[in-house]
Amino acid sequence: MDTITITAIRDLLTARAIELRLLPQAHDEAQAEAAIERLLEAEVATPEPTDEECSRYYALHPDAFTSGDLVFARHILFAVTPGAPIALIRQHAETALHEARAHPERFGELAAQHSNCFSAQQGGSLGQLGRGECVPEFERPLFEGHGLGVLPQLVNTRFGFHIIAVDQRVAGAVVPYDAVKDQIAARLYAQVQEKALEQYVRVLAAQQSVEIPGVAAATSPLLQ
Repeated sequence: MDTITITAIRDLLTARAIELRLLPQAHDEAQAEAAIERLLEAEVATPEPTDEECSRYYALHPDAFTSGDLVFARHILFAVTPGAPIALIRQHAETALHEARAHPERFGELAAQHSNCFSAQQGGSLGQLGRGECVPEFERPLFEGHGLGVLPQLVNTRFGFHIIAVDQRVAGAVVPYDAVKDQIAARLYAQVQEKALEQYVRVLAAQQSVEIPGVAAATSPLLQ
């Protein structure tokens, strides 16, 4: 979600908070944040996942609850910093990804040439990685797949765009359900909350006749 969309959603929620007298017309950023939080608590219902839903998720996603998994990986980082031309950086990263996929033997050379990570001089090598050692958006594609070699898509993290090569995988053991059920419940709750918030914003945008980039307003009365 880009900055323009986030700003538009924030403005919509702020206007709704003012309408419900949760926030005065004259307010600072901290007041707005607190009022939006109260607004969402009052108007966006998020049911807690049941134990049956959690156990079903556990059964369907064994790879997500495996302890001791290891991967040996390399990467090429195209760093994104404030004010940087993101579209241009992504274009350069896509070009390098195409080259790395076509000629994987040149991965180390490409890392030395392009990567903004300290690992560039070691061919992009990150060595041995276990679960929990990387930011989630980088870890997910590492451990959710099963193949080896250069991943087919760029991986976007808070640091920038990554080209990732997985050289070896060492399988671990599945963690018992009781050890991860709270984690699963939190994950499912977050997913439902995200969908509920998206629906709430769509309905609110339709009611206020507001257009938000990338968010379609609800048009059916059933959604209101």
